[in-house]
Amino acid sequence: MKRMISIILTVCVLLTGLTGCSAKKDETQTAPLQKVTVMLDWFPNTNHTGLFVAKDLGYYKAEGLDVEFVQPSEGGNPQLIAAGKADFAISYQEEVTIARSQDIPVVALAAVIQHNTSGFASPVDKNIKSPQDFAGKTYGGWGSPAETAVLKTLMTKYGADFSKLKIVNIGSADFFASMQKGIDFSWIFYGWTGIEANQKGMDLNFIELKNEDKVFDYYTPVIIASESEIAKNPELATKFMRATAKGYDYAIKSPDKAAEILLKNAPELNKDLVVASQQYQAKEYQGDAPRWGEMKTEVWKGYADFMFNNKLIDKNIDANKAFTNKYLP
Repeated sequence: MKRMISIILTVCVLLTGLTGCSAKKDETQTAPLQKVTVMLDWFPNTNHTGLFVAKDLGYYKAEGLDVEFVQPSEGGNPQLIAAGKADFAISYQEEVTIARSQDIPVVALAAVIQHNTSGFASPVDKNIKSPQDFAGKTYGGWGSPAETAVLKTLMTKYGADFSKLKIVNIGSADFFASMQKGIDFSWIFYGWTGIEANQKGMDLNFIELKNEDKVFDYYTPVIIASESEIAKNPELATKFMRATAKGYDYAIKSPDKAAEILLKNAPELNKDLVVASQQYQAKEYQGDAPRWGEMKTEVWKGYADFMFNNKLIDKNIDANKAFTNKYLP
């Protein structure tokens, strides 16, 4: 009996390194998560919900990623991405087009919303029902040359005199406050400000850009990355987009639960606005595309041509190099 116990103990000692002959449970060694930084374009809102869902529900972690969201700093997001200040960022087709025309190597990886949900909004008492009514009014914008080009194009189309439109730079001023301070109309995203107007009891006239001209149905916002960085590390882009797409798919199918997740991460937001906006966005994220995030060459080319023809960029871009669908699941 003593000999048998001695043999068992000897075998256990020999096999400890292989099988762990101990009462302690084995601890599985896991690789550390890869740090990833995502730069937002504005304060958290329902354009970003899929990102927060992907983090909150562990989709990024399942891909081996530790994702951190940061607010934009001084400078445009394409420039910051190209400079290596973040791995991914939220931007707009207009920003990416300008950047690429200046040889800044950024590329769009996904359209957050399939169709342009922005347009010109005004209280109904301003009586602005079409671009023809812009003449004699005051527009409050953020000082972009693209605004001027769009306004001029639409007014010309309707036979309105562009010289009779007054343009005031209001920057990021609140839409509702601006309407009380001499501004007649502004450019808004209906999925946020339009819904907020409804909740405030303000009736709006809303001129949707996508309905005015096909060229204005461009992608805004988009997720971007450095062209050179994703070429060096395509696996990271694949993992990030796979988890992100899963997050937006969840927001599409479960908007109320997705709204809760956004509010959990940004409790300062108006709950009623987030819930209503999320219901609206759920139908817009993928729209009529075969999958969330997918983009088309003709959309990129159409708006790039518009920008070039209106001297908003010094040289035109190769639309096929401005975006890619290859990292979408």
